[in-house]
Amino acid sequence: MDSPYEVEPHVIATAPVPAAGSRDLPHPERAEIRLEGVLHALSEPLRLQVVRKLAAEGEELSCSHFDLPVTKSTTTHHFRVLREAGVIRQIYRGTAKMNGLRRDDLDHLFPGLLDTLLDAAARQDARLTSA
Repeated sequence: MDSPYEVEPHVIATAPVPAAGSRDLPHPERAEIRLEGVLHALSEPLRLQVVRKLAAEGEELSCSHFDLPVTKSTTTHHFRVLREAGVIRQIYRGTAKMNGLRRDDLDHLFPGLLDTLLDAAARQDARLTSA
């Protein structure tokens, strides 16, 4: 072999095989969730809309369940911000990415915060739609 890039005739070159669990998405541990990160994630109206929907449904929902008025890449960004802040947990089930609210973690760390924010958002919506 003259070139370091040549493959010996008996070696079959294949694409790397993803490691088991490679579709696992990174999430902060409960102790790593910070109030400022949660508040930042929920300060954006579309992200707050996602959280309100998850709270109302009370179960995991796929990304496709949300009809957000933005591009797919922007939707992906919003879900990533929520996940990295510790507000939601995302897991793959088959080909669907499922989203669940991390209510237990948030209630443990910041008792009453999530319910207060959800109530305030509902009151704001009622105020703005009645005006």
